[in-house]
Amino acid sequence: MAGSELTNIKSPRVKAAKRLAKRAFRDRDRAFLAEGPQAVREALALPGVAVELFTTSEAEIRYADIVTAARLAGIPVHGASGEVMAELAQTVTPQGLLAVCRFVHVPLAEGVAEGAALVAVLAHVRDPGNAGTVLRTADAAGADAVVFTDASVDPYNGKCVRASAGSLFHLPVVTSASVVQVVRHLKERGLRVLAADGAGTKTLDDVDLDGPTAWIFGNEAWGLPEEILGLADEVVRVPIYGRAESLNLATAAAVCLYASARAQRSA
Repeated sequence: MAGSELTNIKSPRVKAAKRLAKRAFRDRDRAFLAEGPQAVREALALPGVAVELFTTSEAEIRYADIVTAARLAGIPVHGASGEVMAELAQTVTPQGLLAVCRFVHVPLAEGVAEGAALVAVLAHVRDPGNAGTVLRTADAAGADAVVFTDASVDPYNGKCVRASAGSLFHLPVVTSASVVQVVRHLKERGLRVLAADGAGTKTLDDVDLDGPTAWIFGNEAWGLPEEILGLADEVVRVPIYGRAESLNLATAAAVCLYASARAQRSA
């Protein structure tokens, strides 16, 4: 490993990266941590996003292509001891690669542009694992954007970044807009707004999904409040054919997004 290895968990460089685990510092520095080979690889694919890389000697060998790509891009690569990597990482068993990245979100007008056909909106979603999984699912379903409204979890939360499995870097992500602002913009762009909620009078089988569509997904515990349901063009529930009480947020989102994607592609 070229250069000296960071071994002191109290060194200024380690402390500067470590503090990005807290939202206040992420917002101040407009930077976050991407941990693991998948996230780091996808971050490196976007020029100017990754600003420095920490790697253990074992990871440098195992993921030589990623480390080499960082160096070729002119990104500083810091060797890190196992103790330092454990201090920086937010997982129980770190994989030895961690990048400091710049924020990647975009304004609402840019994220949901003319011609958008499928958008996922997270309203009051607080669980970062669920939010990251919805982001990953939206990416897989070919969505044009994912919107995190102002009452939802920070998409740069470490658990959310990991759950997105690199999808955070694949499609436009919008943050901090109000639900009212988002819905107004979606309708101006010609998208029909569907609220996914167990209280829906129509099921997924009852609605036409082949046109441009935005899905609003609500809080894991209490769903969507009445004021948000009232903004939607339709309130739709996923039909339950068995005895389960409900589906969790990420699963319901996958069902809805893929139903739209399939309908749009077969239209």
